[in-house]
Amino acid sequence: MMHPFPVFWRARRRNPYRILIPLWIAMWIGVGAITWTWRGIVLYDAPWSWFPAALIFAAGVIIYIQSLRNFGGHQLGGVPEVVAGNRQQRLITTGIRSRVRHPVYLGHFCEMLAWNIGSGLAVTYALTVFAVITGAIMIRMEDQELERRFGQQYRAYRDTVPAVLPKLRSQNLA
Repeated sequence: MMHPFPVFWRARRRNPYRILIPLWIAMWIGVGAITWTWRGIVLYDAPWSWFPAALIFAAGVIIYIQSLRNFGGHQLGGVPEVVAGNRQQRLITTGIRSRVRHPVYLGHFCEMLAWNIGSGLAVTYALTVFAVITGAIMIRMEDQELERRFGQQYRAYRDTVPAVLPKLRSQNLA
């Protein structure tokens, strides 16, 4: 809801989160209502599957923690994109962002993958497919917004750092 319309949200006099947060809540309730009938469809039931799921879930938590380093909650929440007059415009390319441009999306994917593997529920697989498709669209929109804001600096960064699947070695390691 933010990335396609940053100019619209910045033009609003009142805080855009007064609209965005209820819309996000309504969206989650809507998705829950749509998928409610599928909640009992189990593709497999294997208690041991929670072990690898827990490892992937932990990896997601670590990625989230790493993504917050040098990156404040205001940036994570999109304040520079949607709040008019916000002067804090920093492109963060260090830490985990030296290996992956969108670590939060990677963290989300790890969490969803963990629930898929552990639960065996068809609905989690369907929601993960939906999240991957919409996430790819959101990443493109976010990249366009960042390119508008940071220009050549962002283009150079985008050309050397992958969007979601991280580099395992930094560039200065030979």
